[in-house]
Amino acid sequence: MDRVKTPSADARTSAAPTPDAAAAPEAALAALLTPEGQALLAELRDYDPAQALALATRLRRDHSPELVSAALAQARLRQRAAAKFGPEDAQRMYFTPNGVEQSTRRSVADHRAVRFHAIAAAQQAARQAEQPMEQPAERQPEQPAPQPATRQTDPPAAPGRADPPTPQRPHTVDLCSGIGGDALALARAGLRVTAVDLDPAACLAARANAEVLLPDPAALRVVQADVLTYDTGGAHALFLDPARRSTKRGRIFDPEAYSPPLSFSVAAVRGAGAGAIKIAPGIPHELVPDDFEAEWISDHGDVKEAVLWHAPPGSPHLAPGGRRATLLPSGASLLGRGLPNPDVRPLGRYLYEPDGAVIRAHLVAEVAEDLDGGLIDETIAYVTADELRPTPYATPYVITDQLPFSVKKLKALLREREVGVLTVKKRGSAVEPEELRKKMKLAGRNSATVFLTRVAGAPTMLVGRPAQGWEHGSAG
Repeated sequence: MDRVKTPSADARTSAAPTPDAAAAPEAALAALLTPEGQALLAELRDYDPAQALALATRLRRDHSPELVSAALAQARLRQRAAAKFGPEDAQRMYFTPNGVEQSTRRSVADHRAVRFHAIAAAQQAARQAEQPMEQPAERQPEQPAPQPATRQTDPPAAPGRADPPTPQRPHTVDLCSGIGGDALALARAGLRVTAVDLDPAACLAARANAEVLLPDPAALRVVQADVLTYDTGGAHALFLDPARRSTKRGRIFDPEAYSPPLSFSVAAVRGAGAGAIKIAPGIPHELVPDDFEAEWISDHGDVKEAVLWHAPPGSPHLAPGGRRATLLPSGASLLGRGLPNPDVRPLGRYLYEPDGAVIRAHLVAEVAEDLDGGLIDETIAYVTADELRPTPYATPYVITDQLPFSVKKLKALLREREVGVLTVKKRGSAVEPEELRKKMKLAGRNSATVFLTRVAGAPTMLVGRPAQGWEHGSAG
């Protein structure tokens, strides 16, 4: 397929085509790739959505209504995408509404791409080591010696299948690639990528994004095709990001209702020998195949995704059947040790709040063991301990007060402590933090944190403050 080059003139006409009201999304996006569309997008770079009506009225004096509508919609998508891709890249990229919603945050995609490269490179090396053993014996005596100038190390690509890898870069196929966010990260990590998606508008956006963001756009090839029938032969590894949202039902929780289903993705990665599948972080652990490693990833404390990893047996790059929690931006990664649930123990001086990725990965026991702590309740993922120990996997708090749940008692305590800023956290409580905060009528120069939870089964309020930076000068 021809590559859309932006802003090169050979991929555009001199004026934007005027799509009619029933034009496909790719026609509207194509109009934005013309010189007229590019100039309009540049004018809208910092526009205020609150002024959209007045701005549209003014712009329609010089441009078609359809082009103005497409440009305003794209400008809004770019503003929304800034949180995932950063404002600089987002203002240069091209998006579809679904593409913004389903794209991976760049920090997460870059982390995943580094790990993916190691797995794909190992798979490439293994195949190259096996290649001499696969040469037919009859080629040596009967065939003349091949000339160096015409020698081929890989068979030519067949129509409808992934191109063979170059010797320099492992080759990966990104199925369900969307607007190309993950494919871009894989290419930046040093992989040669074939991005496959059925949506023509998403494919157009992915090509344009490769042109504006990659030093070597040829490292990313975009193919519009059905991922269910696309031939991935020759790829060293596969990446799949199945659609987990439906226009009618919203978010999809059943992995077999993904598009494509999880079972298809698992079989495809197994067939390739290596790869990864992006899934929702709430996937039940029993649905993770035994020959895959599951990794839960958080960024600044928010759980962003889970990934199922697969590689040949004996690979040093992952642990089949393992559970891992990775915290960004630090990159701290905790692999499960198969520990039983921690014991419940009396509340100690410190309360540790595990990162969401640790909780999703069911690794609270590993954190509790490292802290020489236990749970405050068998159903609550708070760890308590008597000592303050550094850990990247949980945030420590000094607990100053333990109260049975009572709005009146909490209000009196906070008034006595002159608390004017209150952080409310809850786990195992039906009380809404904002409603509780309103009832406190806070006033004062101090701050505090209250945990609405259960201790040994009883509704409890724990009052304290972050241990980091507070206790350094007062610990005795």
